[in-house]
Amino acid sequence: MANTEQTLFAKRFRGFFPVVIDVETAGFNNKTDALLEIAVSVLKMDDDGLLSIDHTVHFHIEPFEGANIEQAAIEFNGIDPFSPLRGAVSEEHAIKEICKVVRKAQKAAGCQRSVVVAHNAAFDHGFLNAAIERNNIKRTPFHPFVSFDTTTLAGLALGQTVLAKACAAAGIAFDNSQAHSALYDTERTAELYCLIVNRWQQLGGWPLAIDENEDESAKTTE
Repeated sequence: MANTEQTLFAKRFRGFFPVVIDVETAGFNNKTDALLEIAVSVLKMDDDGLLSIDHTVHFHIEPFEGANIEQAAIEFNGIDPFSPLRGAVSEEHAIKEICKVVRKAQKAAGCQRSVVVAHNAAFDHGFLNAAIERNNIKRTPFHPFVSFDTTTLAGLALGQTVLAKACAAAGIAFDNSQAHSALYDTERTAELYCLIVNRWQQLGGWPLAIDENEDESAKTTE
């Protein structure tokens, strides 16, 4: 990224670097239930301050030792946790690799901390934090509790809170047959997040008028 892009990115979210994630799990309890899939979309910003997806990383994950697996959960997401065809890696490996990717992108954008963006963010963020804690990963780029929830943003901007319906309202193609795959859901969530943030800018919501006034004031005093 060019320096201009770094400055714009850092200014846009007060030094935070938004990272879009989605997880697929074997239940709702992040302390006891297995994390089975995780995908992360890293974003980029152009010279006009508009966001888009840069790239996405995705891992199938082996259930951690002693993990609970709820039958209803795997029937819902269609994942066979013990299938050798999944190419699953350890939870520790997946989270460490994700942290490396995110830390590199965060630094390139000139930001100080990464923030989870997700649809119903508390769920995904909770499983990410639990995996970080379970594997004793000390050096993580993610803020431990701040997150951006596209459920709330979509409710405000589009009048919809279900991901598929919000995408439809936004004109983003959504294939229900591919839903509940961490890779697919992450990229649709990332598209939705970028669209809402970019639309807000196009409507005049960013930069804030007060920031523009401060810039003009600074010029007159130079």
